Amino acid sequence: MSGAVQAGYAPPTGPDQPAPGRRRLRWLLAATVAWSVLLAVLAWVSVRDDPPTVREQRNLAEAGPVVDRAVGELLAATGDGVAAWLRPDVLRRGCRVTPFADGAALTRGVEVLLPDDDVRGLLQRVADRLPAGWRAGVRVGGEGPVLRADAGEFVAVEGRATGPGRVRLTADTGCRPLGDGYRAPTAVGGPEADTATELLRGFGGAEGPVEVSAAPCPGGATARTATAVSAPDRPDRPTLPGTLSQVNDGAQHIRATPELYAYRSSRTVVAERVDGRVRLTVSTICSR
Repeated sequence: MSGAVQAGYAPPTGPDQPAPGRRRLRWLLAATVAWSVLLAVLAWVSVRDDPPTVREQRNLAEAGPVVDRAVGELLAATGDGVAAWLRPDVLRRGCRVTPFADGAALTRGVEVLLPDDDVRGLLQRVADRLPAGWRAGVRVGGEGPVLRADAGEFVAVEGRATGPGRVRLTADTGCRPLGDGYRAPTAVGGPEADTATELLRGFGGAEGPVEVSAAPCPGGATARTATAVSAPDRPDRPTLPGTLSQVNDGAQHIRATPELYAYRSSRTVVAERVDGRVRLTVSTICSR
């Protein structure tokens, strides 16, 4: 039989000679595996050594302490001549980190009551006192003056008016992976809670437990705010200034109206009527 190859037919492949297409497939598979391993190694090195480049890389358990420190900085920056206190933290669950993953967002804030209505002046003073790395600034737009800053680790800081002579400063994480969750600074009882309970006796006593919020101050101390709510108003409805002015001799008065009374002494006290009850806060704040 002749060894010539018949036209139109491929020469037979021996058992030890893989077809060219099969060899290419093996090389492609090997290259894909090698590339995947390289990407995995690079990702591990990046996570270990590089700082986060997007918010989604820092979970709520890691971002929470940044928010706590930011609130302390904001409280210290309010300065003298105003009444400032910590707001309870707000944790919003159920936001979407990615289309496939749920997350949570943390907001903490400071409420500030001014003796006048110069909101822009207060926001500018706060911006000037914040750390330089925050790049704080105040802009005036259609909604009035707004303070914005970056506290680091993708924590956004904002300040704006919430009413005449009233400002709210906030630090917000945005939506994050939950991680181990947020643990607020320890705050139980204390002299602020005792004072709040004592002052509310003039309005029928406190109804429900006293809530205490805390935040670390820039100098190392701890700021604390105790919040309590009275029982429903009595028919004779004692006035706020008339009742509280008897226990604050020598205090610095911030605001005094029938529905709102605020002063500063060794602590900051703010009382206001809300829905037929008296809500009272007693705070030990940060100072510079």
